Amino acid sequence: MEIEGWTQTLGAGPLLGIAAGAIALILVLVIGLRLHAFLTLILVSLVTAFATGIPMNKIVDVLVSAFGSTLGSVALLVGLGAMLGKLIEHSGGATVLAERLISAFGEKRAPLALGVASLLMGFPMFFDAGLVVMLPITFAVAARLGGPVLRYAIPTAVAFSVMHVFVPPHPGPVTASEAYGSNLGLVLALGLVIAVPTFYVTGVLFGRYCAKKFGFTIDEDSIFGADADEEATITNPPRVGTVIAVLLLPMLLIFLNTGLDFARAAGLVSKDALWYQFFRTVGSSPVALLISVLVALVVLGFRRGENGTALEKIVDSALGPICSVVLITGAGGMFGGVLRASGIGDALSNSLNNLGLPVILAAYVIAVVLRVAQGSATVALVTAAGLMAPAVAAGGYSPGQIAAITAATAAGSVFASHVNDSGFWLVGRLFDMDVATTLRTWTIQQTLESLMGFGLAWVAFLIL
Repeated sequence: MEIEGWTQTLGAGPLLGIAAGAIALILVLVIGLRLHAFLTLILVSLVTAFATGIPMNKIVDVLVSAFGSTLGSVALLVGLGAMLGKLIEHSGGATVLAERLISAFGEKRAPLALGVASLLMGFPMFFDAGLVVMLPITFAVAARLGGPVLRYAIPTAVAFSVMHVFVPPHPGPVTASEAYGSNLGLVLALGLVIAVPTFYVTGVLFGRYCAKKFGFTIDEDSIFGADADEEATITNPPRVGTVIAVLLLPMLLIFLNTGLDFARAAGLVSKDALWYQFFRTVGSSPVALLISVLVALVVLGFRRGENGTALEKIVDSALGPICSVVLITGAGGMFGGVLRASGIGDALSNSLNNLGLPVILAAYVIAVVLRVAQGSATVALVTAAGLMAPAVAAGGYSPGQIAAITAATAAGSVFASHVNDSGFWLVGRLFDMDVATTLRTWTIQQTLESLMGFGLAWVAFLIL
């Protein structure tokens, strides 16, 4: 946002120095002092605003405006997506989907079938929530069919990871889209194009390698087997076609919106037509997800005999776990707003132009450095997107290229998960691996996922 009546008098050098100091302060507070990322980003935003000379009577306005504008889009999408995932989970849809795909693919391709099921479930579900839901099923299948557990578990985990990193309505791509002004339908389409081959190479193929190198197995008496037995007690699960339809509905509605945009740009339809405006509204991401949740309440809830009170508790339980991520994302948007209002973003944009460094590469590298340094993918992504947004806005890029930059930034935020990342410990604990084994499997996988995702994003950038 521009501040009326105020002009930045600091040069590019001091502004970039303040930006470097702000990032260093984030790392010190998060890593050294273990201060929560939400508090850290608010504090650093405030300090940066003072340091850059933003008028004191405007600082709070800048902070609140940037925080609110970010939450306006992110909170709706993440909240509705979490509700949709919870309804599918509670109905037994994950179990039904996995079993049908294993039947269709055959037992020899069970790891691929479990991964495909996880890809579909990964559209509305967060990485950690999806992993907890699908791993009991995955481990029960592994125990029944035999063989190293990582052959089944790695594809499942990677499927949720690639969807979480590249595909809206997850907070990473949504936040980057908001910062860069991306078309969310294009980000969704490109995210799927990147996610599927990345899943196969770094999930299925790399999972086979991990299974050969680390051949430990698991039996049905484990905690995962017990959880899977509990899933099996659902007496009236939905049909697999119903589950797939509920998962595809929001994607189709969002793609409808994007198609209408292209038709308008090509002069095929008038933006003033009432039917065009209606379907544009229906295909907007928040409305598409709202419609999908309402449909899920009926077909996965009421039609299975669930009453309104029970369904209210189910969807309410989906909101608690996402609050921290949503607030951190909003605080990251606040930090990005301060960077833009203070002129730091423009200074960085001009410096990159002078260096000749491609914006898409700079966005990826900044996200990688922040990810490796402090562990949080969310912090890495919102900080990198906030820094790079002015450069993207000034670059005159096509909508497709902006979507590619969005994907590249998201790819950088997942690079080399290690001991400072909560996801590293979650995977290690759930897979029953020690730290060394987790480093040799999950850390390498996340690095490969990041590099391949960035490579595909760059190819898309050159084509689009």
